[in-house]
Amino acid sequence: MKILVIEDEPQAAQRLETLVKSLDPNATFLGNIDSVKKAVEWIADNPPPDLIFMDIQLADGISFQIFELCEVTSPVIFTTAYDEYALRAFKVNSIDYILKPVDREELEVALTKFHALGGTRSRVVLDNIEQAIQMLTKKYKTRFIIKVGEHLRSLEVTDILFFLSLEKATFCYTADGRKNILDFTLDQLEGLLDPSVFFRINRKYIVSVASIQDMVSYANSRLKLVIRNTSDNDIIVARERVQAFKAWLDR
Repeated sequence: MKILVIEDEPQAAQRLETLVKSLDPNATFLGNIDSVKKAVEWIADNPPPDLIFMDIQLADGISFQIFELCEVTSPVIFTTAYDEYALRAFKVNSIDYILKPVDREELEVALTKFHALGGTRSRVVLDNIEQAIQMLTKKYKTRFIIKVGEHLRSLEVTDILFFLSLEKATFCYTADGRKNILDFTLDQLEGLLDPSVFFRINRKYIVSVASIQDMVSYANSRLKLVIRNTSDNDIIVARERVQAFKAWLDR
C-alpha cells in the first residue's frame, strides 16, 4: 500500500507513519507534504497513491483547496482538530477522519474500513468529500428580517442571545431585551446558525455563548443554565447533550 501524507507538523507526520507501519509493516510512504501548493504539484506530477492522509489545516491554507485546484482520485483519511460540526459533516458523508492527536485504535478502524472498501477510488467517495466540504465551508446567516408593526427591519445575528420555541412559534431574544418572532423552526435554525456561537441545549432553546451567565449541576447528570434577559428559571441542558455542550464551551 502506497501512502501520501499531507501534514504541516513534522512530529505529527512521523507519529502517523510509525503507527501505520505498526499496523501494516508493508505500507510504503511516498513522502510528507506540508502545503496546499506542494500537494497540488505533487498530485499533478505523480501517479495516484493508494491512500492519502490529509490534515485539514496546512501551512498555506485549508486542505479543501486541494480538491478545487486539482483532481484527487485517491481515498482520503482526514486528520483534524476541527470542532464537532466538522466531524459530523464527515460522518454524514461516510468519510474517514481521525481526531488529532492520532490514536492507534482509531487509526486501525480507519484502515480497516479502507481495506474493506478495496481501496476504491469511486466517484461516490469523491462526491462524499465534495458534500462534506460544502457543509464545512457554508456561509451562516448574519441577519434576519423581522416585522415590527407594519415595518420590516434587519436584525443582526450578533445581537441575538437565544432562540426559543414556544406554542408552535419561534422567538429570538436580543441583548437589548427585545423579543421577535421568526419564520423558522429550531430545526431549521440549527442548520443556519454558526455552531461555534450557538448551541441547541434542548427541544426549546438554542443559546449563544454570550447569553450564558451561570451553569449549575442539576439532577440526572444535567445542567441548569442562567440566561441573560429571561425570567425562565428552568432552562436545562438535556442529559444527552451535556457532554457535547461542555465540549462546545471548552474550546
